[in-house]
Amino acid sequence: MKVIFLQDVKGQGKKGEVKNVSEGYARNFLLPKGFVKEASDGNIKTLEVQNAAELKKKAQEKEEARKLAARLNETTVVVKTKAGEGGRLIGAITSKQIAEALAAQGFTIDKRKIELDEPIRTLGVTQVAVKVYPDVKATLKVQAAEE
Repeated sequence: MKVIFLQDVKGQGKKGEVKNVSEGYARNFLLPKGFVKEASDGNIKTLEVQNAAELKKKAQEKEEARKLAARLNETTVVVKTKAGEGGRLIGAITSKQIAEALAAQGFTIDKRKIELDEPIRTLGVTQVAVKVYPDVKATLKVQAAEE
């Protein structure tokens, strides 16, 4: 029996897949639990329309992420902190502080998206990578300034 999976079923299929399963398994387990629906012509057309809409939505999100990345590439964030001798910071600048400084400039970036190998510990400008979308990255300039 041909069915369309409405959600992931371990060992059988993932959401949106069209597969053949045994008729007894489908009628006695998958259909009553709501895991699948029968793969009629109308249901397959509906699935194709949903997939096309989802692809269009993902493409639009990726384009918006590219625009945001372009704006971030031109942005310099200034984080003021206390410094000691020789330009060494007292404490360090973390991704949380960078995210707060970005929020003050009107960007909403989650601190987990800021890829900082180790906290910034010296004065000056540092290049920091920001993961905007799964395959879209931006490079942000963070300037550590003395208070």
